[in-house]
Amino acid sequence: MRTVLLSTVLALAMSPVISATGAEEEVLAALNAWKQATINKDVALLSKVLHPDVTYTHSSGLEQTKAENLKAAATSKTTAIDLSHTTVRVFGDTAIVKTDADLTSNSAGAPATSHLILLHVFVRTPEGWQMIARQATKKEK
Repeated sequence: MRTVLLSTVLALAMSPVISATGAEEEVLAALNAWKQATINKDVALLSKVLHPDVTYTHSSGLEQTKAENLKAAATSKTTAIDLSHTTVRVFGDTAIVKTDADLTSNSAGAPATSHLILLHVFVRTPEGWQMIARQATKKEK
């Protein structure tokens, strides 16, 4: 009886960890889809990743709606995004992703890299994990 009880308690204790790990992987896949869509100017993919009510804030303070961000993405000069020190915290159907990012753009014929700290908030929807908020802050190198 004690073995059955102990097994049940351990199984229940481990289930949130197993569930969170799967959710974390799904959120990281959504983050990667955002990254690839941004680099490749893939407006269709970006449209799937961004929630209809997204608040998208750049390090300059510029705030964009989904429609504004999609329009800008079509002509984006971003050529590379390198993410590091990424952490994902899942709270039910909401996930907070913090990551350091080096965004390389090709403006005026010369590449320039912005060093940023990004905070993304994703929500689980029937369409999958979607970004509902993004905040970028310049990072000193």
